Amino acid sequence: MYRLSRLRFLFPLGLFICFFLDGSLSKIFANQFFSYPYLMVSQLVVLWLIFGAFFEEDIQIPLTGFAVAAGICADLYYSGILGLFMFLYPAIVMFARALNRYYTPSFLSHILIFFVSIALLELLNYWAYYLVGVTRVGFAGFLLDTLGPTLALNLVYFILLYWPVHRLYQRALGEQH
Repeated sequence: MYRLSRLRFLFPLGLFICFFLDGSLSKIFANQFFSYPYLMVSQLVVLWLIFGAFFEEDIQIPLTGFAVAAGICADLYYSGILGLFMFLYPAIVMFARALNRYYTPSFLSHILIFFVSIALLELLNYWAYYLVGVTRVGFAGFLLDTLGPTLALNLVYFILLYWPVHRLYQRALGEQH
């Protein structure tokens, strides 16, 4: 069904826009996002992928493939080497899909799943960098200075974009039925 729906054009375009906006917003608002002692990480790509898991209905978007591709692009663009996001993005998408099966679709259940998914993504990212010695921030510092502001920023994104993206998916899927 995905090949026949309008989402085959809409989803990759939205993913590209989110990838572009992640870097652009981080550059434009660098003083606000990355000022000592707080750090906020924009995760619009993960938001778009999780929206796909929430709103795909019976279309079955190949989200894991898109997540791997987005992870490879993020790794190569932001760090120059293949690394962590190539594995984290698909894992977070599979996690969100699994949680989404157990809850009735609603704004509150979706915001809860997104909140837990972003927290898990940032936690796994922190642990991986801590294990290889890239970061030396303690766990309490990570929770207060990075995880809290990052969750706040991405929850604002979620709240602002939930209804417009939901409506966009409804229109794209409505013409299919």
